[in-house]
Amino acid sequence: MKVRRLGLFGGTFDPPHLGHVAALAAAARTGRFDRLVVTVAGDPYLKGTGVLAADVRLAMAHAAFDDLDLVEVSDIELRRTGPSYTLDTVRELRNDAESVDLIVGADLATQLDSWHGGEELRELVEVGIVPRPGSDTAALPLWRSYVIPMEPVDLSSTFVRELAPGAEDLRHFLPARVIPLFEQARG
Repeated sequence: MKVRRLGLFGGTFDPPHLGHVAALAAAARTGRFDRLVVTVAGDPYLKGTGVLAADVRLAMAHAAFDDLDLVEVSDIELRRTGPSYTLDTVRELRNDAESVDLIVGADLATQLDSWHGGEELRELVEVGIVPRPGSDTAALPLWRSYVIPMEPVDLSSTFVRELAPGAEDLRHFLPARVIPLFEQARG
């Protein structure tokens, strides 16, 4: 049976942090979604090299998000070969949902036109914009978009990866169940 509305929250999740958790919790609180699907990019073509292995990032995503309301972590992008394109994921998820909303941070929203298949993607989804510090949450030209209400979280996976091991208390940045997986993966 198809769900009415599905929210797609994709990313590299290298590692998944408390800002990601806050965004998903805010999306769930809107009452807009029947289900929120988190997809871990198998081959994040926009990220280049140096990304943790996909199976490690998937395990961290499960540790971070499995206990959140409405959230399902999916390996849909890991099962495909080649670059992970959001357009392909949306096409596949539309088999299970009447509509799919793409949930993205305001820092990425302005880049959607440059994504693979951006024109087709624009026709297939509405975009839920998650506020980010220093980024505009205004409606996107040509896209059907709205803001997911929440306080912006000033945190990124890049920041967490750049912390020296033991230099900071990771509990301020990562869900507790992610910390041992992240520490083991980064050595």
